[in-house]
Amino acid sequence: MTTTLILGGTGKTGRRVAHHLRRAGHPVRTAARTGGDVAFDLGEPATWAPALDGAVAAYVVEPALQTGAGRTRIRRFAEAAVAAGARRLVLLSAPAAGRPEHPLHDAEQAIRESGAEWTVLRPNWFAQNFSESFWRMGILDGTLYLPTGDGRAPFIDAEDIAEVAAAALTGDRHHGRTYELTGPRALSFGEAVALIGAATGRAVRHVDLTPETFTERQIAAGVAPETARLLAGVLTEVREGGLGTTPTGDVELALGRPPRRFEDYVTEAAAAGRWRR
Repeated sequence: MTTTLILGGTGKTGRRVAHHLRRAGHPVRTAARTGGDVAFDLGEPATWAPALDGAVAAYVVEPALQTGAGRTRIRRFAEAAVAAGARRLVLLSAPAAGRPEHPLHDAEQAIRESGAEWTVLRPNWFAQNFSESFWRMGILDGTLYLPTGDGRAPFIDAEDIAEVAAAALTGDRHHGRTYELTGPRALSFGEAVALIGAATGRAVRHVDLTPETFTERQIAAGVAPETARLLAGVLTEVREGGLGTTPTGDVELALGRPPRRFEDYVTEAAAAGRWRR
């Protein structure tokens, strides 16, 4: 039986993509290091063939910012996927990946040059970063330290990203498109945490840091120095009003409806207890 392969199938977007597809009756195979339908490691090509067996489409995720030779592994995977019979590839990318120096630039080029039908998704900062990963502990501790100043970001709900991905994996009208996915309006991090504080009854604040201090704190927390510097650079773009800080209409273009509001995400996450210890 043919199936759709979801890399990062236990992650923020992957598990949601799988849910949307299964709900619509599409066979799905989730791939992850642990917890997926099949064990998979993008850094271990020996794990690729079992994941790709029978897959006619794949949701492709690079789980870590790569430098040097590591930036070519999506190309190698895309080649393997097409050789195994995949006819459609959807890549999770990032807003600034059009720049040659961006860690995901090579991945985008690889997907476009794969010979398969392709769609590239460039979502802005995930709303769920506040409740499911990177910034949750800062919210719980009452202070979120980030080098973003008063810069604004149109946070995108991961549910919207997943729905666009599911549509691109199963529909014909998304081939050749690069979607810049955002929420409906831009918020500063201070405004975002204030909305979370109001919904949870917590005192939560955003404290601005210099990029250097942020990098030092990340390294002290165990993040690799090069990754810490890359992350600081991306966050500093928010401060400076760089790429990806203006809302787009691409969610509505892809789905025929507007994106979910950050306020709605906050209300639902608070009701679900996402900010309870």
